[in-house]
Amino acid sequence: MRQDGKGKIEKVLNGHRADSYLLFSYIYQMKLLIVAATAQELTGLYDHFEIPKDSFVQTDHFDVLITGVGMTATAFALGKYLNSDYELLLNVGIAGSFDPSIPLGSLVQVTEDTFAELGAEDHDDFITIVDLGFGKNQYHATVEVEDLPKVKAITVNKVHGHASTIAKTHTLFPADIESMEGAAVLYACEAAQINCLQVRSISNYVTPRDKAQWQIGKAIKNLNNWLVQYVQQYLVNKKLPS
Repeated sequence: MRQDGKGKIEKVLNGHRADSYLLFSYIYQMKLLIVAATAQELTGLYDHFEIPKDSFVQTDHFDVLITGVGMTATAFALGKYLNSDYELLLNVGIAGSFDPSIPLGSLVQVTEDTFAELGAEDHDDFITIVDLGFGKNQYHATVEVEDLPKVKAITVNKVHGHASTIAKTHTLFPADIESMEGAAVLYACEAAQINCLQVRSISNYVTPRDKAQWQIGKAIKNLNNWLVQYVQQYLVNKKLPS
């Protein structure tokens, strides 16, 4: 999907000062970075734009990064690839919902994400890293979209599948959904001062583990339908060839 955009830049250059051209050229070249934990979550995107299913794919106007599952793999991958060439990081993937009113297969945007396990146990109690005085555990998206409901999320190393831990965790952190990477992405974007949007498709409810009730295929299909449209609109808004 490599396209030559020099013609558009040259047209803008005519009749403008060189410094204005350089600024436009820089903005024009800034890209969108799409980040997901697994390639399976982006199947529709790969197929639509006919790009290889590699862990890091570069095109002229957007790149795709597959980090691997979990916070550690995500942090390492973003540390390697995230830089100021990107004007926006779009983190997408499936997630589990604590809220049964959110339909399976539907999409949500995460405006706030919390590291739910970062802290210490004190007998039967849990002390967050905030209460320990060692930093913060909550991070926020800096970009929103109009067409998706807003939710709060937690990020965990171990997705919940036992009634007692589900109840305890939801009491401590009354979030709507959980994932294994989201807060790590928002943390990296805040540190790198890069705008971030997180969109999740609900594949299951957070209940005692019952895979027969999950709808991963539907969640991935709906996620990719939305994602392809979002990327197409992104290219249109920047007046780039799609």
